[in-house]
Amino acid sequence: MKKVLITGIKGYQKGISPLFPPTCRYYPTCSSYAIEAIERHGALKGTVMGTARILRCHPFVKGGFDPVPDKFTLKRNQTK
Repeated sequence: MKKVLITGIKGYQKGISPLFPPTCRYYPTCSSYAIEAIERHGALKGTVMGTARILRCHPFVKGGFDPVPDKFTLKRNQTK
């Protein structure tokens, strides 16, 4: 299941994302974050974390560096 999800995200990164200007407010990008979260925390938790990250990415947020945390959480990683 992890492979299917990651393949779908990589397909988005190569096929759809280049058609639009870069707008991600976070580093790493939301799609890279989702891939790493799925690899680290499994298909279900990683997908939930990736979805929460996408929902946090909007014009009213400052953004910045937000790596995947070592423990499962839906909050932004406060690492500085």
